[in-house]
Amino acid sequence: MSAEAVNKVFGILRKELSAEEYVTYLQMVTPRIGDATKELRKKTKDLSLDEVIKGAKEIEKKDGRSEG
Repeated sequence: MSAEAVNKVFGILRKELSAEEYVTYLQMVTPRIGDATKELRKKTKDLSLDEVIKGAKEIEKKDGRSEG
């Protein structure tokens, strides 16, 4: 299906469904990959909270998003 056709379908759905129905539909048809919570727990299981926070701050610095 072309992008134009998909946009037309979504336009029709927006008109015909309530906001709640539209969001529910989008949640049902949006693919989900893996279990983010499970993966995060697995990756951080051997780390203390302080180590996790320190690692997050280091990533922020690398990405230029540091506030401090």
